[in-house]
Amino acid sequence: MSPASRGPSRRLLLAGALAAVSAAVTGCSSDSEAASSGGSKRLRIGYFAFPSGDLIVKNRKLLEKALPDHKISWIKFDSGASVNQAFLGKSLDIAALGSSPFARGVSGSSPIPYKVAWILDVAGENEALVARKKTGITDVAGLRGKKIATPFASTSHYSLLAALESAGLKPSDVQLIDLQPQPILAAWQRGDIDAAYVWLPTLDELRATGTQLTSSKEIGAAGKPTLDLAVVSDELIARDPAAIDAWRKAEAEALRLLKSDPDGSVKAVAAELGISAEDAAAQLKQGVFLTPEQVVSADWLGTEGSPGKLLTYVSDTAAFLAEQKQIDAAPSQDAVRKAFYSKGLSDVLQ
Repeated sequence: MSPASRGPSRRLLLAGALAAVSAAVTGCSSDSEAASSGGSKRLRIGYFAFPSGDLIVKNRKLLEKALPDHKISWIKFDSGASVNQAFLGKSLDIAALGSSPFARGVSGSSPIPYKVAWILDVAGENEALVARKKTGITDVAGLRGKKIATPFASTSHYSLLAALESAGLKPSDVQLIDLQPQPILAAWQRGDIDAAYVWLPTLDELRATGTQLTSSKEIGAAGKPTLDLAVVSDELIARDPAAIDAWRKAEAEALRLLKSDPDGSVKAVAAELGISAEDAAAQLKQGVFLTPEQVVSADWLGTEGSPGKLLTYVSDTAAFLAEQKQIDAAPSQDAVRKAFYSKGLSDVLQ
């Protein structure tokens, strides 16, 4: 099996992510120094330019209002691999992270020192596999021998592997190419790739000249759901648990605003992404956003001492990645359970 089809080792994934994350890490080096020198009133938050409640929290400064004595730094990332590298470098306190890179992060003998503490959204039509119309490909099985780009170690990568397996294809039956969203768009426009599995907003640009073959909503319905989680560092849990409580409440408020104030939510997301309100509304409709009550329910994250179905989802994801030779071995369910931080979680409903 070729290295591309087998997938890189965790060490290579993290090394490859180093260049991508270096700018962000450098940009927040002063925060890192402050946090490590007793500056407990600083929070470094990693986020994606992707429609979610995170962007509402950022745009409306909900966390800054809740924690006026904290210095809040928002740092943009392109993929979960870069987020994992930043946590290893102790450059983040809180961050958005897909369920697949999280499963990778908690695997191995030296798991990344963080824990999942919230669910941002469930992947729906906002992540999908699209083939260039000029290829004439209309189903996943038609990708045999074709060049497919996706950001490795991401939820899209995981969903792509699941889609190939469902269509009777092995990773070695196609040419997998590791590209971030913007390079995917450039390669697409040049005709260098035949298909791509990626998320919004790049996804919508590909759809303009492509044919959608499947989506994360379909793959999730078939038994392999992916989610955008939020993780907190072990160091922050020990240093400033009250800040985690405030952050959770801000994220819960954002989820409520998505339901109660859709126009205001669209405006906030449009401002953060630099797109029209019409485009922001269309992108938000493609995601699956839980209510805070659903997040803490047994169907999803659960509560302290009683983890929900997310435990099974993450464990199953890790097992699939191990089966696909993307990680050396899947962590035990007990190891995954220990990577959940649910203390005080039910308080967000009060």
